[in-house]
Amino acid sequence: MKKLALLLLLLFADCKRAVPPGRVVLVPIGPVPANVLADLQRGLAPILKREITIGDEVPLPPAGFDASRNQYVANALLEQLERNDVADASRVVGIIDRDVYAPGLNYVFGQARLPGRFAVVALPRLRQSLRARPEDAARFRERILKITIHELGHTFGFVHCPDRKCVMHFSNAIGEADYSGVQYCDNEQRQEAK
Repeated sequence: MKKLALLLLLLFADCKRAVPPGRVVLVPIGPVPANVLADLQRGLAPILKREITIGDEVPLPPAGFDASRNQYVANALLEQLERNDVADASRVVGIIDRDVYAPGLNYVFGQARLPGRFAVVALPRLRQSLRARPEDAARFRERILKITIHELGHTFGFVHCPDRKCVMHFSNAIGEADYSGVQYCDNEQRQEAK
């Protein structure tokens, strides 16, 4: 009977239940506008209900730059965060104002260790100007917030969710990220990674 109760609890667990406590540190990788970091800090705190701080800038990793693509490799950025760890942080999120990709993908909005402590969020493709549209500061802030919450979800062990409104839904294009919400859902189909 106890095994059945535990199984039911795991099957119908919601995203919010498994978010561990602890401080999240936002770390600029290379130059990042201070207002972007401050806006993200203010946006994350009420959603994650934890302390959010801004750490010291770490340098861009020269070995992580792919000159043929004019992009940084996401895994090299995660390794840079690991080398410059903030030991007393529960999670460390690198924010980079450069284009980023992962092998097999043309670009990524972000990437994280699943599960783990480190995530990275790339700003350039979240801007309207990339699509030859006028900048929209509110939309840019919201996109950064959603991608950061999504990548943090991976560090908590969350996999992608089939619910398009859940922040953990996979976004292959910016319009998909725009459509999603900023909260983790209660969808029993979105399980924690084993």
